[in-house]
Amino acid sequence: MVPASLSAGIVLICLARTSATWACAVYAVTAWLLFGTSAVYHLGTWGPLGEAVLRRLDHANIFLIIAGTCTPLAVLLSADRQALLLWIVWTGALAGIAFRVLWVNAPRWLYTPCYLALGWAPVRYLPDFLHTGGAAVVTLVVTGGLLYSAGAVVYAVQRPNPSPRWFGFHEVFHALTVAAFTAHYIAISLAVY
Repeated sequence: MVPASLSAGIVLICLARTSATWACAVYAVTAWLLFGTSAVYHLGTWGPLGEAVLRRLDHANIFLIIAGTCTPLAVLLSADRQALLLWIVWTGALAGIAFRVLWVNAPRWLYTPCYLALGWAPVRYLPDFLHTGGAAVVTLVVTGGLLYSAGAVVYAVQRPNPSPRWFGFHEVFHALTVAAFTAHYIAISLAVY
């Protein structure tokens, strides 16, 4: 996903309306951080210290991509609603990052709902997204949210685990993440072009 998100992010930034360029850049950078850090973390053997640092960064980046995804969607809102949404998601992301960095061994049942709560915080803005972005944007935002949520549940309960050696629950979680990111990327593209 690193090359795909890099290419997609550049296209998004270049084609976005001028008023949305900064928001698309924020979204792209959070995607690059998420997929890049995850790739480094999962594709190498880093020793205890390296593993601890990369695990913290990997889990913290989930909060960043949530806030980063909301940022270009916020350009669909009026200035006051935009400011409130951005304040909610970025404050939540910073709190979540502090939580995951400072308590890296927190139980899954405790931190997974934090991702879900932040991810669904923008649901109150769906009528605004429908009014200014259209049905396709809302459908893709909700679809992406449901896919991310399904991935979070799979990650938390570690099921289904179809082939633990080759394609277990962790790979199912990552596949759902990629599908959700794709849905949100398309929604954002429709919203900012």
